[in-house]
Amino acid sequence: MKTRKPKRSEARAAADARRSLPPVGLLLERGPVARLARRWGRPLVADLLRGALEELREGLESGVLGAAEAARRAGPAELAQAIEARARGLLAPRPRSVINATGVIVHTNLGRAVLSPEAARRVAEAAQAYMDLEYDLERGRRGQRMAHLAPLAARLFPGRGVHVVNNNAAAVLLVLRALARRREVVVSRGELVEIGGAFRIPEILSASGARLREVGTTNRTRLADYEAAIGPRTALLLKVHTSNFRIVGFTEETGVDALAGLARRAGVPLVVDWGSGDLVDLAGLGIRDELPVDEILARGADLVTFSGDKLLGGPQAGFIVGRPELVARVARDPLARACRVDRLAIAALHATLAAYVRGCAFREIPTLRMLALTPRQIARRARAVMERVASAAEGRAKLRLVDGVSRTGGGSSPLGERPTKLLAVIPERGHVARLERALRRGEPPVIGRVHEGALLFDLRTVLPEQDAVLAARIEQALDEP
Repeated sequence: MKTRKPKRSEARAAADARRSLPPVGLLLERGPVARLARRWGRPLVADLLRGALEELREGLESGVLGAAEAARRAGPAELAQAIEARARGLLAPRPRSVINATGVIVHTNLGRAVLSPEAARRVAEAAQAYMDLEYDLERGRRGQRMAHLAPLAARLFPGRGVHVVNNNAAAVLLVLRALARRREVVVSRGELVEIGGAFRIPEILSASGARLREVGTTNRTRLADYEAAIGPRTALLLKVHTSNFRIVGFTEETGVDALAGLARRAGVPLVVDWGSGDLVDLAGLGIRDELPVDEILARGADLVTFSGDKLLGGPQAGFIVGRPELVARVARDPLARACRVDRLAIAALHATLAAYVRGCAFREIPTLRMLALTPRQIARRARAVMERVASAAEGRAKLRLVDGVSRTGGGSSPLGERPTKLLAVIPERGHVARLERALRRGEPPVIGRVHEGALLFDLRTVLPEQDAVLAARIEQALDEP
């Protein structure tokens, strides 16, 4: 669309309006803008003020704004209101807390695992004080940050070495660089996966300096395929958790125990990238494709890498567990320092691992507690929310409890589903997108699932203390025009 060229009289009025715009210095000295400067800081308010005045000048020059409208917007009260809105938007805490009602427990886009209250308390404590992060209090000299996790790790993985880095991608990269640089790594073609954030196994291999040796086919890789690929340049065998997908039908893959036997005969290590890294058996909850890490080690893996913020239920971290001499080689690599975890992650990890050592993981760690909820428990909470919302929904939406499934998420157990009860809100006039948008953009944001004209809420992933807030937000969204 072309901008209309202003008439001569209009141009003169616009020029007069530009000259009449108030000076920045004067606005900052008194009135509502000066009060904002004291609250938000003079440098920020001055910068926002200059930007707002420049927008008014540009509007006048282009003819988009008339002189009268520009004069109105240039009033001290109006400018202060605009600047405060911009300052609030800029300085509001980020990222924002949201209510996850999607039923995806380890939701990558929503921050993955929720920390336990004890882990959160320890993070806050570590953030607000000096810590003995790398200081040996007994000897009065420099210490090692991994020493804080070593006693707990020794109980969880007896006889194994443990090293922790900032995420599982870093763990895989570091292992490949330390053990296979300039040599070959044998991997099944069916395990050359890409997961969230464009993490691709072939690219990680390339970045580590190792050379990829693909074996088998996408759907079938036999032990003989690995055996035929092993040669003088082979550094290790790599088995990769396929994370967020499964190939079904005419398939065959080689298990850890068979690969471990082959690796021993060939004199090379077997490294298993297990991704989600659960420390307890979840088969009783219907999740049978996620073996505990200690079982993978027992089947013969020399090293296992896995995430701290998926099924383990802790902060973002990457674990490297296995043969002590191999873990020591990895920890000595120069890249290990670039991948190390900070004090906040160590504090949260210590509290998380302590829950496993004490046998309290299912009671204290939100990820496991959510997984263990039964449909009856979830239905009881969903019904309470529905009853609270009922009056606001009258004439606006139908409310129902329906059967559904929750998912583990986070690249873990693509076949693992937990039965659940969903609260379905079905707008009378079919405006489910409007309702979803109102909940997503409100405070706090509520993230649900839209399915066949209904907005679905799975309280499995809603923290119990958020139930009342969820009900209030649904009421509020239904009341909006």
